[in-house]
Amino acid sequence: MKIKSMRLLGAAMVVGVLATGCGSSGGGGTSNGAQKSDYKVLVLGGISAAGALADNAATSVLSAQAGAAAVNAAGGIDGRHVTVTVLDDQANPTTAVTKLREAIASGKPDLVLNSGPSTIATATLPILKQNNILSMSIAPTKSSFDPKQFPLNFDLSSSAGQQISAFLPYFKQKGYKSVGILHGSSSYGETYGASAQKLLAEGGFSVAAKESYDIAALDMTAQLEAIMAKHPDALLLDAYGAPLGYILSGIEKLGWNVPIIGDTSVSATGLVSTPPPSGVLGTPAVANLVMQVYKSTEYDPAAAAVVQAVARMKAIAPIKSTLILAYNYDALPLVQAAANAAGSTDPAALAKALEDPKVQQQAKTAILSKYNFTADRHDAQANPDEFAYIKPAAIKDGQFQASAS
Repeated sequence: MKIKSMRLLGAAMVVGVLATGCGSSGGGGTSNGAQKSDYKVLVLGGISAAGALADNAATSVLSAQAGAAAVNAAGGIDGRHVTVTVLDDQANPTTAVTKLREAIASGKPDLVLNSGPSTIATATLPILKQNNILSMSIAPTKSSFDPKQFPLNFDLSSSAGQQISAFLPYFKQKGYKSVGILHGSSSYGETYGASAQKLLAEGGFSVAAKESYDIAALDMTAQLEAIMAKHPDALLLDAYGAPLGYILSGIEKLGWNVPIIGDTSVSATGLVSTPPPSGVLGTPAVANLVMQVYKSTEYDPAAAAVVQAVARMKAIAPIKSTLILAYNYDALPLVQAAANAAGSTDPAALAKALEDPKVQQQAKTAILSKYNFTADRHDAQANPDEFAYIKPAAIKDGQFQASAS
């Protein structure tokens, strides 16, 4: 993905607060004749990072701005006008921690949104907990969903287990009996690998082999050869960003003709939706690849809520990557619905309200129709019908121009 223009945009965005209400210049709403303060949202994103991370972060940030615009048009959050500030964490956990502490010290935000990757969430969640700040993240960790550890955090991305469970009917339809698993060494990748091994076995599939690769490595041949030697019917692949390119290249060099089933991390990597020379769309490297996506990321003119979300995003800036990075659009209507129910913007009251199925149903979300948070799990539990399985395709305005595979 190309990032030169986004670096310039990112530098401008970081300078200060971006008020997302059209032409608005301050706090919105009144209470007993007194003007309410703005509801301050801080969005973390690696907008000056390298490669796919920059475009993905740009889409995540853009979706938050569009979600804020939608909420402001509907009266704000508990009558408070929403403003968005962007923090460029460079996709670096150390940078994220330093800048987050500085941002909190200069003016505590009401809500923090994390654009990923999971290493950023791992580094920043303890700080957010310490400062009693409501947060939402598109990059789950092994404990970020647990309200006992992080009572004020909600993962907007579906859990690894939920995504894997959605694979099972597809695998049965295709007649796969044995599956190889290749996953990254990140917190999410390790969780994904363990969950895949467990859920596939419980679903009646044989796990031929499970291998983990170092996400900083440039060659995954050894892991691929180990799985290939077990002759699985299909390869379940977790890979995000540059590692995906190395893996696809390795499979091609080995001459391994196996169906590759990519998770949502694969479909979120622009490499597969970009033609050569900067991508692999239309090349033999992706001939056997099918990707799991949310239906909202596949163009459907009849999906009114998604069409409106895309229009709001495009009105602010071009959409650089797939809508699977646009969960932050849904964050704002979720908080708005929670504030309406709680009659407050107190973080604990909002967190409690977000666990209520009726509140989630009332939220005017677009990327997922319902998040299914519970008192025991603060991660999105997407229903199986939220998913589709497609071949790599070009993206226009954040959506794959493809049909189900």
